[in-house]
Amino acid sequence: MSDLCSEVNSFGKAFSNRTRYRIIEALLRGRKTVGELVRIVKLSQPAVSQHLKVLKSYKIVIDERRGQEIFYTVNTEYVLYLLKCMISDMNRRNKSRNG
Repeated sequence: MSDLCSEVNSFGKAFSNRTRYRIIEALLRGRKTVGELVRIVKLSQPAVSQHLKVLKSYKIVIDERRGQEIFYTVNTEYVLYLLKCMISDMNRRNKSRNG
């Protein structure tokens, strides 16, 4: 499996879980702490933390420590990079098929 295929597969796994999708949706509205996400998605802190750990492993979410708090945000640079790679790959395949 190519690196791009592997990354796209991970991207899909990140979004395929309803709770992770809800967390990403909340983070698209701005950075949040675990406590804020717990209130939004209405799950326990350990459950939200576990989902954030998965999202971080897929590079979809990044964190930033500010004093005692950790803020989570969507890794927009990575997501945009991945989408651009996917589009470029699809365009390349279409050209080779049609050309």
